[in-house]
Amino acid sequence: MDREYRFEVVTLLVSPGHAYFGRAKDGPAENVPTTLPGHVEIAADKGIRGDRFFGVRAHTEAAVTFLALEAWEAAAGTADPVVARRNVMVRGLELDPLRGEEFEIDTGDGPVRFWGGRPAHPCSWMDTMAGEGSRKALIGRGGLRAQPLSDGVLRLGTAVIRCSVELDPSRAADQVRRAQPIADGR
Repeated sequence: MDREYRFEVVTLLVSPGHAYFGRAKDGPAENVPTTLPGHVEIAADKGIRGDRFFGVRAHTEAAVTFLALEAWEAAAGTADPVVARRNVMVRGLELDPLRGEEFEIDTGDGPVRFWGGRPAHPCSWMDTMAGEGSRKALIGRGGLRAQPLSDGVLRLGTAVIRCSVELDPSRAADQVRRAQPIADGR
């Protein structure tokens, strides 16, 4: 991991339940507790403590979701980015090159290592929650699913990412350059 970039963690989201299931026309689930904490605890191979995907075997390789605020704004305009329900909203970080790569993020408590997995595609709920056309606009820029490889803490604010690939923050809002997930080369 010979490259280092600074960016900002702008929102952290933890929810023990799913808010979007069933038919979008019926509306989201009611009373789904969702918190926007100042920090989250990451557990290796499990995810974010307290989140709906924590320790769920089917989601081990996609337990933490990242989304660039620039991508959200390009696709959904001024709609509240919390409705995307991504765990880690970032500013100034291109996510697509991290697919199929190991990287580490340090927000002040030491590095937390991740494996960049598949894209986090938007669901049909986005048209209902963020406005008509949002789902289509988010295709290819819905974020990144990642597997945590180490325990640690992520906090809001300035962060550093270390990785082996070139990242360009000016491309944070761009649609992905590779449509398919990257084969796990570990």
